[in-house]
Amino acid sequence: MNQPQNTAGPDDASDLEYVGFWARVGATLLDTVLLLVVTVPLLAAFYGWEYFEQTDKLVAGPADFLISWVLPAVAVLLFWFWRQATPGKMVIGARVVDAETGRPMTTGQAVGRYLAYFVSAIPLCLGFVWVAFDRRKQGWHDKLAGTVVVRPKKQRASESVMFVKDRH
Repeated sequence: MNQPQNTAGPDDASDLEYVGFWARVGATLLDTVLLLVVTVPLLAAFYGWEYFEQTDKLVAGPADFLISWVLPAVAVLLFWFWRQATPGKMVIGARVVDAETGRPMTTGQAVGRYLAYFVSAIPLCLGFVWVAFDRRKQGWHDKLAGTVVVRPKKQRASESVMFVKDRH
């Protein structure tokens, strides 16, 4: 009897792995740097460099609210809809998908996941640290939104180390 050929593509669950804590930390750091590259000059242009010395206000004005709160939210959501990942996650080959189906997040899941970042952050960032201990590498924001972060499995087999003999 003929066996069916494996026609699984890169989206087949057996070809994917959950993305762990440190890879996600690296992706987040890259995303943060990219956001700062955009937001810091804009804030300085609107409010001057003195803006960065103030500590008494959460929001300095309408431009501050738009640049510091709305712009990052819109950028993250647009990247999630466009590529299922922010630039940092793209660098590590990761995507955010529905935890049950592996399909792209719905609009509700994306907005919920973004808002749930605050839930993950408020108690000493424990919701983010949770990724390190969870079987499916889900943070609280992932659990609340019903998402997981996945990427193609890495090839774990490495080449043996070989040295060229000393030529003396």
